[in-house]
Amino acid sequence: MGRSGEGRLSLELRLEQFPYVRPFRISGHVFEATTVLVAELSDGRHLGKGEGAGVYYLGDDADHMLAEAERVRPLIAEGVTRQDLQDVLPPGGARNAIDCAFWDLEAKQSGTPVWQLAELPQPGPLRSTITIGADEPAVMAQAAMRLDPQAPVKLKLTGEPQLDAERLAAVRQARPDAWIGVDANQGYDLASLQEILPTIVGLGIALLEQPLPRGCEADLDGLDRPLPLAADESAVTLPDTEALAGRFDVVNIKLDKCGGLTEGLAIARRARALGLRVMVGNMMGTSLSMAPSYLLGQLCDIVDLDGPTFLQRDRTPGVAYADGKITAPQDIWGWP
Repeated sequence: MGRSGEGRLSLELRLEQFPYVRPFRISGHVFEATTVLVAELSDGRHLGKGEGAGVYYLGDDADHMLAEAERVRPLIAEGVTRQDLQDVLPPGGARNAIDCAFWDLEAKQSGTPVWQLAELPQPGPLRSTITIGADEPAVMAQAAMRLDPQAPVKLKLTGEPQLDAERLAAVRQARPDAWIGVDANQGYDLASLQEILPTIVGLGIALLEQPLPRGCEADLDGLDRPLPLAADESAVTLPDTEALAGRFDVVNIKLDKCGGLTEGLAIARRARALGLRVMVGNMMGTSLSMAPSYLLGQLCDIVDLDGPTFLQRDRTPGVAYADGKITAPQDIWGWP
């Protein structure tokens, strides 16, 4: 689609699929590929790109993302801005892709990198967790041994206390000195959570992410939290953040959930004001998804930006992983 008038923007959209190296299992789901929405905004001279991977548990799949993005195509041609986008599109992968494309375009138009436009620290390498999908305990232990020995480890659990305890014990034996966090992806109820908590604490696990289903946050009221709890599915957008303090210690921000870097930054700053620690995660996108999250990660206590490590192929150029850290080269996204 070409330019529709002087100073107006055109929006190009496409879906791209990236198969995984092997199936990836979490509580209630097995994934074999990620389909992403790529948005490209052009003013005729400069091109900005963004990517959305959607939110599987909210029905935000590839078709939904594309339909939502197509709906605002004429509005963008009429002059909708990045700030307007917050009102004309709901949170989700489509808004994430277009929001990030706006940021990238602004960097190219202004000659100023996004980190400066967003008043962020100059980006540097970030220690990032690498995730191991739920599997048999011995398989997960072997996977942990293959990881970069300096990388923090995140384990997916399935809400089965006995099996999950065996998984944790096997990985801890394999990686006795590693920082280990676990993600239950809403797999427990309060009773099963209380059953497995002593094992989690006894094995020195550093973080427990989303133990209970979204909507059951009140069940955490009065629960003794012997380790930090992180909200993921319970923390989708900025309004969700207000109810987290007192029930969670950490908010996991994912740009696909909240609908882009614009709202992600607002969540991070509000969470800090509420006394919460901040984490940045991902929905298994490519390096084009990781690059804006990497900038947000400069504000975060915990970084989980390992999506490209699961893909058979990533984009070129791509983010780099070395010495337990992720680095996003300038030529991926967000620089003039």
